[in-house]
Amino acid sequence: MAAAAGAVVAALVGVMVAPLSGQQAPAYRAPRAADGHPDLNGIWQALNEANYDVEMHMARPALQTRQGPYGPVPAPPVLPLGAVAAVPPGVGVVDGEIPYKPEAVAQRNKNRENWSTLDPEVKCYLPGVPRATYMPQPLQIFQTNSAFFISYQYAGAVRNIYLKDPGPAPVDSWMGQSVGRWEGETFVVDVTGMNDSTWFDRAGNYHSDKLHVVERYTRTAPDVITYEATIEDPNVFTRPWKMSMPLYRRLDKGVQLMDFKCVEFVEELMYGQWRKQPLTR
Repeated sequence: MAAAAGAVVAALVGVMVAPLSGQQAPAYRAPRAADGHPDLNGIWQALNEANYDVEMHMARPALQTRQGPYGPVPAPPVLPLGAVAAVPPGVGVVDGEIPYKPEAVAQRNKNRENWSTLDPEVKCYLPGVPRATYMPQPLQIFQTNSAFFISYQYAGAVRNIYLKDPGPAPVDSWMGQSVGRWEGETFVVDVTGMNDSTWFDRAGNYHSDKLHVVERYTRTAPDVITYEATIEDPNVFTRPWKMSMPLYRRLDKGVQLMDFKCVEFVEELMYGQWRKQPLTR
């Protein structure tokens, strides 16, 4: 009995001492695609509050507020939504604060104060990069030996990731031009040619048409991709900054991207006033 107890104690001591001896678990090795690179195929989704605000934030009474007698209260356009328009707290996906230029902070604040009329998401405009990644809806990666394609449920957005650089984007667009390459276990995507009409979140964080994003997709667990995006925009920020988050594989039975082409859902908002007999607002 004493010998058995001693063996158990020795085993426990060994478990506790192992991390202190410098031993580390081997790095995760992702399943391989046919070309030998990590297999990123699948339906993935971010589970965080970044679409509300990419920075760390406390709960707020509404996405758009005005000053009340004892602090901020919901602004009239969102008041009828009650708690539905509230902002849940989030730890953020940015390391520290976004390094805005002083003059750019004023525009960010204006965006926030007029969220209901200025946020591109309200009108179902394409979300841009990187916001498409952490919209509260899934995305699907299609990876072959010769192609890499990402489809997003939100607004039917898509991205064809070029594996051979075609040169500068011929025109700026909502989702930009993406060129990808492998760096070891990581798929790196260089995104340029984006217009200035998208935001990073509902909190009014924005960019100019000089935005340059470098994304990094690394499979770090059986059902996890670690996603990083480095943001550079000399017109708005004092230096490049980074956001990072896990993307989780959707394991629901029968999971698939569904149809959410929301343009038709905002027709009344955008064009209802032009009816011969406009509806009461």
